[in-house]
Amino acid sequence: MLKLYGYERSPATFRVRIVLGLKGIACEQVAVDLPGDEHKSRAYRRINPQGVVPYLEEGEWGVGQSLAIMEYLDETYPAYPLLPSSPEERALTRQIVNMLACDLHPLASERVHTYLTQHFSLRDPQCDAWYQHWAQETFIALEKVLGSCSGLFCVGDEVTLADCVLIPELYVARRNGVDVTHYPTLLRIFDHCMSLHAFADAAPATSAV
Repeated sequence: MLKLYGYERSPATFRVRIVLGLKGIACEQVAVDLPGDEHKSRAYRRINPQGVVPYLEEGEWGVGQSLAIMEYLDETYPAYPLLPSSPEERALTRQIVNMLACDLHPLASERVHTYLTQHFSLRDPQCDAWYQHWAQETFIALEKVLGSCSGLFCVGDEVTLADCVLIPELYVARRNGVDVTHYPTLLRIFDHCMSLHAFADAAPATSAV
């Protein structure tokens, strides 16, 4: 049995939950209390030395980092492939994933926010404005990228890893006050994905968003 350590509001955990749902993979969910600093505990550090979520265990083997987990699941459970068959579309999928997961996501993480407030004396509104700037930069570029490759989803008419990453990042952006009304392609894809059970069921509870 697979075991996923995560936190409900974590967009990185949200991504993995979507993949599990799309592929119909049974997985035990283990909550890690980030606000309570459980991820910093010795017990959790023994599981994942980096002290972040998500972390996937399978027996005595485990792997961290959401993108690594998602690709592992896609390779291990290939019946519902989440990377396109053509090299060009696979490259575009990975481009979108990296724009969101590598360029934008870290800027909204709780540990970055904590560092900015504790070491640079920034207040919450300043941190919000800083993140909102980079979110807008990313979404402006992404709207243009999707204009040339999207169909029902980010890349064509089949779900890919790009969609699994986009939807959680839009959740975070809205939660942090980003105006996303200027991005019709992103919103169209968001609405379509959220009409699917795998995405809707993986989303944080309304009270947690």
